[in-house]
Amino acid sequence: MTKTEKLLCELIALPSVNPAFLSGDHRHTGERRVAEFLATVAARGGLDVELQAALPQRANLIARLSPSRKIRQRILLAPHLDTVPAAAEKQFLPRIQNGRLSGRGACDTKGSIAAMLGALCEIARSTQRPSETEIVFAGLVDEENTQAGARALVRGGLRADLAIVGEPTRLRVVTAHKGNWWFRLETRGKAAHGARPELGRNAVHAMAKIVDALETGYAKELRRRRHPLLGAATVNVGTICGGTQPNIVPDACAITVDRRTLPGETEAGVRRELSAFLAGKKLSAKFSGVKAAPCSPLETDPAIPLVRQFLKCAGQRRPVGVDFFCDAAVLAAGGIPSVVFGPGDIAQAHTVDEWISLVELERGRALLVRFLKSLP
Repeated sequence: MTKTEKLLCELIALPSVNPAFLSGDHRHTGERRVAEFLATVAARGGLDVELQAALPQRANLIARLSPSRKIRQRILLAPHLDTVPAAAEKQFLPRIQNGRLSGRGACDTKGSIAAMLGALCEIARSTQRPSETEIVFAGLVDEENTQAGARALVRGGLRADLAIVGEPTRLRVVTAHKGNWWFRLETRGKAAHGARPELGRNAVHAMAKIVDALETGYAKELRRRRHPLLGAATVNVGTICGGTQPNIVPDACAITVDRRTLPGETEAGVRRELSAFLAGKKLSAKFSGVKAAPCSPLETDPAIPLVRQFLKCAGQRRPVGVDFFCDAAVLAAGGIPSVVFGPGDIAQAHTVDEWISLVELERGRALLVRFLKSLP
């Protein structure tokens, strides 16, 4: 077993489920165990370590490799420490079979943690370590919920010339990802006895027309607009709730909607667009936001010299885009040019049998070492 594989096995065995998904003081929640473990690993690897408070009892792990000369530039390696819950206890037991390492967080994103920190520790031991580049590893909390870790990092004033955000991209360098706006629509009606529905106004029926309009006409409009790396924006009605029992005409109904946005789109603009669309269909509903924190899209210029250099080290001629949202957009909004990169496939993230290819894990570490060694 390689050092990277061993580190990933140890990380999987330390549950770090985001507390937003498990109520109470659950023994699997929180990133503290993983952060403290990684702090020990980083310190033994010769890195300067600190913890940065992000939320109560939840802190980012910051590990630095300082250059021997004056800092000319800074590279940030930024995977996240939290995971979604596991369906069964066995998902916290790492398993290796047929060239795959399985377990909760294997690819999202403990695989990136192992590859990135492993690469940084190797650079720290190397005689070819950069002499004018500071390399910072930031294990971030709360990516799966409100990205509080990335937001705390930006608020804390850390700046870098390039952030490589760890996510399962199958080792492809990603320069664009979609944004994500969750909103709630509510229709109001008038309650009446189910035996005399004509005396009421059915809020569920009103909402059904809105759901149909969003999933057909509005979705069709979105498919006409395409981004060269991301394709079209999308809309999905994810939940619906209305009424209390069959013999009462419902006076209220609500849905929550996921709208994936493209670079150039804003929450305010999308809201205006949706309001105009519904009005054009003679439909109306009350809007409210579901997520308090903005989840904007990412678009980083691939012509930035460090991005070009990273693409070259990864053997990639052109960048790609992904549909999912991550910490990269938060860091970019804070003034740090950001790309997304890591071993694993997003199709495996959050699944019951989450796994990562061991070959890809090692290759990811090697690619990062190659890039870091190429820095001045």
